[in-house]
Amino acid sequence: MRATIPVMARARTTADIVIEEPVMKPRRRFLAIAASAGAIASLPSLARASTSTAATSTWKGIALGASASMTLVHPDRELARAAIDDCVAEIDRLESIFSLYRPQSALVRLNRAGMLAQPPQELVELLSFALALARRSDGAFDPTVQPLYRLLADHFARPGAAPDGPAPDEIARALESIGHRHVELEADIVRLHRPGMAITLNGVAQGFITDRIGGRLRLAGFDNVLVDIGEALALGRRADGHPWRAAVADPRRGDRTLFELDIGNAPGAWPALASSAGSGTRFGPSTRRHHLLDPRTGASASHHAGVTVAAPRATLADGLSTMLSVLSPARARAMLPAWPEARAWFIAADGRVEHVAAPA
Repeated sequence: MRATIPVMARARTTADIVIEEPVMKPRRRFLAIAASAGAIASLPSLARASTSTAATSTWKGIALGASASMTLVHPDRELARAAIDDCVAEIDRLESIFSLYRPQSALVRLNRAGMLAQPPQELVELLSFALALARRSDGAFDPTVQPLYRLLADHFARPGAAPDGPAPDEIARALESIGHRHVELEADIVRLHRPGMAITLNGVAQGFITDRIGGRLRLAGFDNVLVDIGEALALGRRADGHPWRAAVADPRRGDRTLFELDIGNAPGAWPALASSAGSGTRFGPSTRRHHLLDPRTGASASHHAGVTVAAPRATLADGLSTMLSVLSPARARAMLPAWPEARAWFIAADGRVEHVAAPA
């Protein structure tokens, strides 16, 4: 599940997308992406690259309450800016489906009424993927966790809130509204069959939008692209001919890089990358309460300091990084071979990194 950042205005332009979100602590980012030479100071290999960015067009803004960016390498800047404008409009359209804070979004209407007739195709597609992850993980990943998330957010928004969080009976009541098996999903209707149920797709929506934008640019003829909408997806190379590069930060110390990866479709690179860490967004002063919630127990997962996943699609990387964060270490490692196209890096509390791949 991904958190939101405080934004006070609503607008959409080529330079920005802004939506109204609740006031919360900004989510820390654990992926740094090098869109040009020297963009990540901790990557010395980039210092040897050319600094020419004459063919690079970049957009930076907000999507689903988090910082986002697109970088296109193309000799026709006017064409690139037109493509960026088109993608900004598409991000806005997808937010009108998945946002939990736009009062008329498809997801808000579903949660408010407990059913939604003729749901957007994108909602059906992404909710289907999320429910499949929920079944695979026996509910460790569950898009119906929103009542628990809302309980914690509301609790810690109150002045003088108990630092340990809501009372056990409040947690128990929230858990009664959770259960992916009680979601009815058809092409023409979605129904929530438990009182108080609510869906969140924050654990996969950023990856889904990232994939959609990357695919849109690919179809438009752009072969060298970096899309970072909370999760990263890359095609081709940077303007200087070097691969796009990602640095994964230590969740305990954001100024320290743990490891680096090439991203894109070049040999040896990974198309998409996502990271999850409990320290990204905490509820209240305690490190015990954060946004990576176990829907089965009501507790925040504490198995790993962070999990990074590389995969062919950002949607898959996004969902797996969340799911693997909640699962116990043994269960997470046992589950990963179900996706042989993915790789995971588990970051322990002491900063040690374990790379896990499916058996050959």
